[in-house]
Amino acid sequence: MVVDASPVKETIEPGQFFNIKCGESYFPLLRRPFSIYKINDTTLEFMYLVKGAGTKYLTRLETGDKVNLFGPLGKPFSLEQSYQTILLVARGVGIATLAALAQKAAQDGIRAVAILSARTTNDLLAAQELQEFGAEVYKVTEEEGTSDVANVRKMVNQIMIEHPIDAVFTCGSKRLSILLQDMIKENHIPGQIALEEHMGCAMGVCYACVCDVKEEDAVHSVKVCKDGPVFPLEKVVLK
Repeated sequence: MVVDASPVKETIEPGQFFNIKCGESYFPLLRRPFSIYKINDTTLEFMYLVKGAGTKYLTRLETGDKVNLFGPLGKPFSLEQSYQTILLVARGVGIATLAALAQKAAQDGIRAVAILSARTTNDLLAAQELQEFGAEVYKVTEEEGTSDVANVRKMVNQIMIEHPIDAVFTCGSKRLSILLQDMIKENHIPGQIALEEHMGCAMGVCYACVCDVKEEDAVHSVKVCKDGPVFPLEKVVLK
């Protein structure tokens, strides 16, 4: 979905999201959170999976229709000036969240290498777009028997041999995120994760999107919508 973003005056960064009103009546009552897929000069693009009443409503919108957006919200990804090559690992619709990051990396002259995981090759969302941004893309699927954690570990190891990776970014898979937590610890590199949670208010009031993070030896709860959705990968409690 492409929307005219010219009325938005705030700076919009990869990893942030918008809460979108998905109807004209009281049903569905709550807005739906959508991560940003592409950030253009005057437009924003959102990629979403049609699952319920909210997303079905969005499919009925036509060119010229108005949509009620609330955002940009949340803390974005952070790209350091010292980064030369980054690794992106995503599964399913999580790929859409990392597309805007690949776009920003290309604009900043940072090379991106991506591992995209899905059930089938037809589900490999945004693979072509990432390649258009200059990313080196590897694809793994359940259909081809290549998406298991052991195989992805081998791929990450090989990529790290071929490219000095400065940071890792991930979204969309708990299993792969746990794997990457281990690998960034082994290789002493930073990582960031964009968490996906059901949100009620997207402002930190309702506490519907709480997750646990570890600070030193203490574990405490944070709100994904306000304190995230992007967190340091090593701090998020996934196991």
